[in-house]
Amino acid sequence: MAQSNQKIMAYRRENGRVGVRNHVVILPVDDISNAACEAVGNNIKGTMALPHSYGRLQFGEDLELHFRTIIGTGANPNVAAVVVIGIEPGWTQKIADGIAETGKPVAAYSIEQNGDLNTICAASRKAKEFVHWATELQREECDLSELWVSTKCGESDTTTGLSSCPTVGNMYDKLLPTGLYGCFGETSEITGAEHLCKARAANPEAGEKFMKLFQAYQDDVIEPFKTSDLSDSQPTKGNIEGGLTTIEEKALGNLEKIGRTSTYIDALEPAEAPAKGPGLYYMDTSSAAAECVTLMAAAGYVVHTFPTGQGNVVGNPIVPVIKITGNPRTVRTMSEHVDVDVTGVLRRDMTIDQAGDALIEMIRRTANGRNTAAEALGHREFVMTKLYRSA
Repeated sequence: MAQSNQKIMAYRRENGRVGVRNHVVILPVDDISNAACEAVGNNIKGTMALPHSYGRLQFGEDLELHFRTIIGTGANPNVAAVVVIGIEPGWTQKIADGIAETGKPVAAYSIEQNGDLNTICAASRKAKEFVHWATELQREECDLSELWVSTKCGESDTTTGLSSCPTVGNMYDKLLPTGLYGCFGETSEITGAEHLCKARAANPEAGEKFMKLFQAYQDDVIEPFKTSDLSDSQPTKGNIEGGLTTIEEKALGNLEKIGRTSTYIDALEPAEAPAKGPGLYYMDTSSAAAECVTLMAAAGYVVHTFPTGQGNVVGNPIVPVIKITGNPRTVRTMSEHVDVDVTGVLRRDMTIDQAGDALIEMIRRTANGRNTAAEALGHREFVMTKLYRSA
């Protein structure tokens, strides 16, 4: 399959980025603004509220991550316009201003000295205007290579490292040279293969940045709790049932997602947008599915590829999540969650190269508007990452 000249029909945003969905988002700054956002979402059809649990009395690095995630979510090219609602005006305007740098329509409303009812009324009127505007936007022809495509695996088993993860790797090997942006992460799930991951860096600087992030995880999470064996967490009970007995086995399968020839050009903080041009990036993320996808979406990725063995149901409100599996039992028992069936790899009637082409075709179809299984089933998991206790 020729990769260099494939076309998709997508939304060209004001900053030139390409989006594959056209959401009008009602975005709460903090947890106590969720109710107002959900009320606006209920009032105005065609909008989507994104309630979450954090945003009050955070500080330092934790607060920076919060702002980066919320602003990045609103700035994602799959979002056409944003209504931001917060309890007080300072942080609310800060987030709206950050989103507005993309050039997209955004409006900010604060509840203090206005109350819920007045805020909901004003925000609903603006949200209705945004819906009318957004629904007249038209898709236009774009290059497939303009997409930003992230990846994370979940509920891994022996089939994952043999089929679905290499399928994603094959896709990256084919599309990254054409100008695609890619992203992988899951810091804990590289444990035991960190030396191999460092070796896949495109340059020494990127490799050292990865090792700094990896060592910080070991120092801050593993050592203080004396859980260097990651017992009861990595591998998970589902991983063990699927035949993965050690974190090292899981890590080797995880790295199959970056292919045979691809190298990553930089290592990113959680929700940090890539800044060194097209290519593959590593992001320091949790291995929790919804958290990881949320962080990558906040960094600007517009399609997510998700290899799974035992079966995982996670979705995301603004980014379509494409599920790939090579496990025949999962296809049989959880077929409604599967977008790309690569069980033929284990039966030896499909090659990894053919599986990679099938995934690229599904990415193209998804970019053109096909709902993924997670979208059709209503999975909109939006989970913020919190680093510390609140003040």
